[in-house]
Amino acid sequence: MQLDTMMEAIEVLARERGVPVDAILDAFANALVAAYKRSPGAAEEARVTIDPGSGQVTVYAQELDEDGNVIDEWEDTPEGEAFGRIAAQSFKQVMQFKLREAKREKVYEMYEGREGDLVTGIVQQVDYRSVILDLGDAEAILPGSERIPFERLDRGNRVKALILEVRNEPKGAQIVVSRSHPDLVRRLLELEVPELTDGTIEIVNIAREPGHRSKIAVISHDPNVDPKGACVGARGSRVRQVVNELRGEKVDVVQWRDDVGQFISEALGPAKVKEVHIDEEEKTADVIVSEHQLSLAIGKEGQNARLAARLSGYKVDIRSDVEPTSETEVVEGKQEDATEESPVEELATVEATPDGDSEDAIDAPPAEQATDESE
Repeated sequence: MQLDTMMEAIEVLARERGVPVDAILDAFANALVAAYKRSPGAAEEARVTIDPGSGQVTVYAQELDEDGNVIDEWEDTPEGEAFGRIAAQSFKQVMQFKLREAKREKVYEMYEGREGDLVTGIVQQVDYRSVILDLGDAEAILPGSERIPFERLDRGNRVKALILEVRNEPKGAQIVVSRSHPDLVRRLLELEVPELTDGTIEIVNIAREPGHRSKIAVISHDPNVDPKGACVGARGSRVRQVVNELRGEKVDVVQWRDDVGQFISEALGPAKVKEVHIDEEEKTADVIVSEHQLSLAIGKEGQNARLAARLSGYKVDIRSDVEPTSETEVVEGKQEDATEESPVEELATVEATPDGDSEDAIDAPPAEQATDESE
């Protein structure tokens, strides 16, 4: 049996999609073996050879012993239109399978090693477990655990996400993305601030509570460039783009400083801090604010103090400059969203929690802050 036209199609597929000819021929030969066994009077076992040059197909019937060894073999290539139709159908199925396989491999090669990159996708499907994003040349999955809390995503929405993982699975490459990871804020800011891309400014640390607030510590390697001003932009134009993409999440930019006390003071912005006393051995900071600034320094449900503690790596104690007249309020610096708002007392204690789920992008010594007022 001659397969001249089929060989031409195989060569085109191999050339355009990068699929090895031998792989296509092997798959086609296996399909023809299955087709032969369905033919009347066929042997129980057989093998098929295909000449890559001429496209000549030869079927060899086989006789096996009890151990599965071949003890006899003879040519038994079926003739007639029936087997030809079966061969053509098998060829079509093999080609379709190889095309899908080639596409899956191509997608995996395109995204392999791109963990941490920013991608833009269109929402295709939404359910309580995950969101499917169309990236144009591939699909990505946004698990429920990686979504911004309470963010509403509708079909057709265009969103940006961070690639967390790329897996090569039997059904194809699986691209897992996140919108709650702290590095998403980093990548979004890099899109707006060229000084971050060229290395003039560096993001030292990020503390984030997705959907609520992020604090970013930045440092400048050029004394003539203000890192806070460069990131915030004229009238907040640069950081506002990040806030818009995060659906209104507040973003504070803090200048990294070598003076830990000054850094923590600025990290607690927009509150005005009167004094900061640092204990380097215990990694604690005793912060004193005016009575009317206490609730602002602590923030709603302790959020502002919690983020400042995580950004600096210090346990932060915030107290009023007025003698305490009531019980102490203790606020734990964890990443969880509080469900109840407790009354603000005279003292709040916030501990910097370790980077459990990559909540802080980089471990580094203290630096300086700049707070974006455009929320």
